Parts: sequence; C-alpha cells; structure tokens
Amino acid sequence: MSNRTIPLDARLHGYLLEHSLRESAIKRRLRAVTASLEQRGMQIAPEQGQFMALLVELIGARRILEIGTFTGYSALCMAEAMPADGTLICCDLSAEWTDIARGFWREAGVAERIDLRLAPALETLDALLAQGQEGQFDMAFVDADKGNYTRYFERCLTLVRPGGLLLFDNTLWDGRVADPDDRDEDTLAIRALNDHLLGDQRVSLSLVPIGDGLTLARKR
Repeated sequence: MSNRTIPLDARLHGYLLEHSLRESAIKRRLRAVTASLEQRGMQIAPEQGQFMALLVELIGARRILEIGTFTGYSALCMAEAMPADGTLICCDLSAEWTDIARGFWREAGVAERIDLRLAPALETLDALLAQGQEGQFDMAFVDADKGNYTRYFERCLTLVRPGGLLLFDNTLWDGRVADPDDRDEDTLAIRALNDHLLGDQRVSLSLVPIGDGLTLARKR
C-alpha cells in the first residue's frame, strides 16, 4: 500500500500498457510515423490518449476544442470517442504535420467530425467568441505553445459550458517545473499556469501524473 503515486519504471510501465492499452492498428501506425520526425517528443503517450478518450465518453462530449494538433494522435483518440455527429475543432499552424493527421483521420473514418483550422489559435478562439460561442463546448485540450497557456485557459473557460472539462498537457514538464534553478521561458509559463489554476475557484482541479503531466480543470 502507498499514500503517494507509485513511480513507474520501464518494467511497470510495460505492464501498464500490456494490461490496459487498447490501441488500434491505425493509431500504432500513426505513432510510428510520428516517431520518425525530429519533433516526435511532441507526441502524447498512448495511455494518455486512451485516458482522454475515456473522459470524452464520461462527459458525453459532442463539441471539443483542441489547441495544438501536431500529427493528430490526440485528435484521433477524442474523435473516435465522440458520437458520429460530434465536432472537434483543431487549431494548429503546420500544414505539414496536420497533412499527416488528415490521412489517418480519413482512414479511421472520423475526418468528417474534425474541423481543422490553420491559424494562430488565439485568433480562432477569439473568432468563436465573436460568433457567440460562449458555453457551447463540452471539452478543450490544450497542447501548444506554453507561453500562451494562461491565455488559452481564459478563452477556453469562456467557450466551455459549466460542467465542461479543460485539459492541459505537459504540466509536469519532465520534472522541470519543480526545479527552482530552471528559468526557461516555457518552464516559467507552465509554472504560471499551474499557480493560476490552483488559485482559480472557477474550476475544480486535478493534476494527473500521466504522460508529461495532464491537468484536468472542470468548469464550475
């Protein structure tokens, strides 16, 4: 028995995957393609993708925002968990990376659920707000430039309905958030978000040690 989160060495992590991960062949191939890229570290862990899909099912999410799509693994996980008439708006800047995503989305049969918008995410979010979309989304997943995390939080909090869920990736940042000597701009931005969320009574909060740290904030 333990009163703290158990550490995962390679053997235990392997056991976790062998006894819980239900990853389709399409998702495995997408991860393999992504692993060949220089930016492969931006890929979420497969167990995190499955956890996020479960969250989509648990809250019955039909409209989701994703800030930062990369090669589309997280979007694929969430889109597959949505109903057929659901909508996932994906915000990214890279046509190169999202072209990879589009091919796998089509193959998985979920491309019609995904609305990819290639533009700065803040512009997309502000446009949705200008269109009167406040409270019209069930969930938001943020995994993009860390310097804008707090800005993304404020926009997404407005766009998500009461009872909806906001997810923020990389909130443990490979342990660097706990290193007082690390003054990197991204580290400081993630610390700022974590501090902000801790004191924000508009949300219920849990930082889950999965992947590189995934923060769940439920809008009250």
